Amino acid sequence: MGYVAPAPLAPDLRSIDARDLPSRNDSLTAQLSTVIGGPVGEHALIGRVRFWTPLRVLFAFTVIFLALGWTAKAGCIQQTDDGNGGLTLDWNNGRQYVAMCYSDTVPLYGAERLNEGAFPYKKSWTESTPDGGTETRYMEYPVLSGLYQYVAMQIGNVWDHLPLPGAMSVVVYFNVVALGLCVGWLITVWATSRLAGRRVWDAALVAVSPLVIVHMFTNFDALATAFAATGLLAWARRKPVLAGVLLGLGGAAKLYPLLLLGPIVVLCLRISPAGLRLRDIDSVEAARSWLRETPLGAATLAVVAALGTWAAVNLPIAALYPEGWREFFRLNTTRHADPDSIYNVITSFTGWAGFDGSIGHGEPPTILNAVSLLAFLAACLGIAYLALTAPRRPRLTQLCFLVVAAFLLTNKVWSPQYSLWLVPLAVLALPHRRILLAWMTIDALVWVPRMYYYLGEDNKGLPEQWFTGTVVLRDLAVLGLCALIIYEILRPQDDLVRRDFVDDPAGGILDRAPDPLLPWLPQFLRPKEARVSSRPACVPD
Repeated sequence: MGYVAPAPLAPDLRSIDARDLPSRNDSLTAQLSTVIGGPVGEHALIGRVRFWTPLRVLFAFTVIFLALGWTAKAGCIQQTDDGNGGLTLDWNNGRQYVAMCYSDTVPLYGAERLNEGAFPYKKSWTESTPDGGTETRYMEYPVLSGLYQYVAMQIGNVWDHLPLPGAMSVVVYFNVVALGLCVGWLITVWATSRLAGRRVWDAALVAVSPLVIVHMFTNFDALATAFAATGLLAWARRKPVLAGVLLGLGGAAKLYPLLLLGPIVVLCLRISPAGLRLRDIDSVEAARSWLRETPLGAATLAVVAALGTWAAVNLPIAALYPEGWREFFRLNTTRHADPDSIYNVITSFTGWAGFDGSIGHGEPPTILNAVSLLAFLAACLGIAYLALTAPRRPRLTQLCFLVVAAFLLTNKVWSPQYSLWLVPLAVLALPHRRILLAWMTIDALVWVPRMYYYLGEDNKGLPEQWFTGTVVLRDLAVLGLCALIIYEILRPQDDLVRRDFVDDPAGGILDRAPDPLLPWLPQFLRPKEARVSSRPACVPD
């Protein structure tokens, strides 16, 4: 006896069965999914929902957490009577620290003379120094970040002249800046979801990170994360020139996107022994072919495009306003150990005077600068050695996370919002949700003792060691993530991303590339498996 369907079958019954299903294979997500009906069905058709696609769900999560982040800073843009019939920000009695709503954006509006309509890098002013002298100051941010502040100020001025609800100019300015940063983080989430491949839901941790609530509007770092994430996405889509352009723009906003070029070059070196034979390039056509078709050629295009883009953004400002352009580099050379740096932590607990001892304002801590640089270079050499000798080629985002983490851990400056740099890279490099949420929570909670330490013990704040103690916990958490990533690099069979014959979703030309014998390297730098075999890194489709 036959059976007749009650209605015509759906015209397309395809299912994206390869997509990762966290509600079925991740215990934390499975428990959370009970709020909306439980894990996805065993026989469900995946990827057939018309509206609530994964990306739209991720955007909804992102908007919610961005709104929470704005709310967390809203206490610092409250207005009050200044006693003369005008308005001023209500930062009385250390409100910015007690309410933990402090944002660099608000004081920088006046400190960088944006309230005067000044063009960054052209405008200079005189400030008193702690030793009783004076110094000439300029805009202290990299070019793209400085121009972003200038554009936001101009938009705020236009708003003030429109028949729209008004507020103090600094409040309007903050909201304009915040809107742009929201766009930057939405782009970061989008690019991360595309870089995640079949594990698209891993990007949810970027959207709902506690660090978004605490630090999204503390400074301007979402600009850099957007350029870094889209630069990696362009590389994943085998567009090295575009990748270089985006990473170069990111480097013009903050330094760290340029650091991502290092892992790209090292991995391309690992799989491009023939690419080193530059003597074989004996014509223009041969050079073009080498650039288009070899990994090392693609890496060369990316590096040249990145440096060229960075120079194209910086050179006009450097030529027109050289003193203003140098201010960022001058301040980073002369500033001492940041409160969040490991060097200040040691000073806090031991009373150590630092490598340079007591030096005056404006004097560069020469030894500290050298130690910080050498420590970072040593870490990079270790990462490069790991990348070349690992039994299987590491994934690009694994090395990117290790390089950026090494930069933060060894640098003399770790501003709290820098932790946002690590969020997309961590999600792509180590998609273990409980571990990542634990680290993000620890890192976000460092903000509490930081604010109460800045409040001062005389105002019922916290001693310095309460703050530096939590910094130690954060650093240990980041080191733990690095250790887990290194473990998975050395044991690629335990890498969640590489299950089901997946290689490197963000690798671009590196994805599914075989590990060669690398005869151009000394024996101790060759991959352990490649010493005896040049078999492909994964089973091809």
